[in-house]
Amino acid sequence: MSSRERILGRVRRALSDVSGEDAPIERTYLREHGDRSIEETVELLAENLADYRAIVHRCTTADLPATLAGMLAARGAKTVLVPPGLEPSWLTEAGAEQVPDRAESTPHELDRVDSVVTACAVAIAETGTIVLDGSPDQGRRRITLVPDHHICVVRVPDQVVSSVPQGLERLDPVRPLTWISGPSATSDIELDRVEGVHGPRTLEVVLVADQASAEVNS
Repeated sequence: MSSRERILGRVRRALSDVSGEDAPIERTYLREHGDRSIEETVELLAENLADYRAIVHRCTTADLPATLAGMLAARGAKTVLVPPGLEPSWLTEAGAEQVPDRAESTPHELDRVDSVVTACAVAIAETGTIVLDGSPDQGRRRITLVPDHHICVVRVPDQVVSSVPQGLERLDPVRPLTWISGPSATSDIELDRVEGVHGPRTLEVVLVADQASAEVNS
């Protein structure tokens, strides 16, 4: 008897008590761990983002242009890459030259850009994960992988969910999804951490709430 036959035999024996090929599989995992308020969920997101070495900022919608301008200035960014659908008012106070995302841009041209600013599709609190889906305000995947500094704006609480299952419910599986948990990092066999190998070295996340929400949270 070959190894293949032995393995298939074990599979058949394991499935011997299953009634029918289309028998449903019951998933009993939790959709959310714990019962949190919206405010607690946002706090958990901020905590886990920081734990992954992302830099977290908070501001109101009205203060967002000034906040982004200050972040770019602090970085010393002279150029900032802008997705085609990014809200124009976000960068009205930024002094950096705005570089539009172009299909013909080469990797070397993207690498010369100092920063990129995008929105997001959803943010997952339990894992500290930001998900991009290639929508016009987020742009193509490569613009958030090549530049060394990524600023991502998250609308609070509309774009924040507790868990991965809740996040998946908001996402279209046929879109080009990019899952980001902190800046790019990897470790070798001796656990020496190296950042920026396959993405930006610095990830800054801005949690933006409208004035009413900010007053409630304060």
